[in-house]
Amino acid sequence: MLESFFKGLFDTDMTDVISVSDFLLCIGCALLIGLILAFCYMFRTRYTRSFIVTLALLPTVVCVVIMMVNGNVGTGVAVAGAFSLVRFRSAPGTAKEITMLFLAMGAGLLAGMGYLGFALLFTVIVCLLNILCNCLDFGLKRNGGRYKTLNITIPEDLDYSGAFDAILKDYASSWELIRVKTTNMGSMFQLTYHLTLKAAANEKEMIDKLRCRNGNLEIAVSRQETAITEL
Repeated sequence: MLESFFKGLFDTDMTDVISVSDFLLCIGCALLIGLILAFCYMFRTRYTRSFIVTLALLPTVVCVVIMMVNGNVGTGVAVAGAFSLVRFRSAPGTAKEITMLFLAMGAGLLAGMGYLGFALLFTVIVCLLNILCNCLDFGLKRNGGRYKTLNITIPEDLDYSGAFDAILKDYASSWELIRVKTTNMGSMFQLTYHLTLKAAANEKEMIDKLRCRNGNLEIAVSRQETAITEL
């Protein structure tokens, strides 16, 4: 009775039917893989609840899809076409998030094909490497505090071409004027520089000298943001 309940309507004698025990075994392995990946990603990483839940369940979804295809080329093409129509309307993720999603899909693919040992081994190796990279701060920009974005407001009668080069030369190893913008109904200009400080501790001293040069108007210094173009 149980076997007939789980038998497909279109199964034939030429079709390999997945047993309930094998199905549950693959599902359980995929769930375990998803939980391992989720806990690994939460280690010393900023995350959202929705992403962690997705990471935990994604291997199971991929595993079930692969098991249902089960060597049927026509079904595989149909599944690929269906997935290509799906549009994810979430915010663009970081490179690490995208990589973890691909890892979850790869592990789910291995589990769905029945290679449970390879799937677990693959997951454990990748998670250990991820934890090791986090512990060693691999790829961390050591001198990130020296890269700054400087915004200076000046009156419209001040010629901004090279107006602050003499000051920036004393405190920055390199600088570049990347934007000029009118503000306050055109009565002022706002200059935006990307600069690399020689020493981050001299930032206040540099700002004080810039204030004397721009008439004590607004000056803003912020960390140079690279997350927009990060991949």
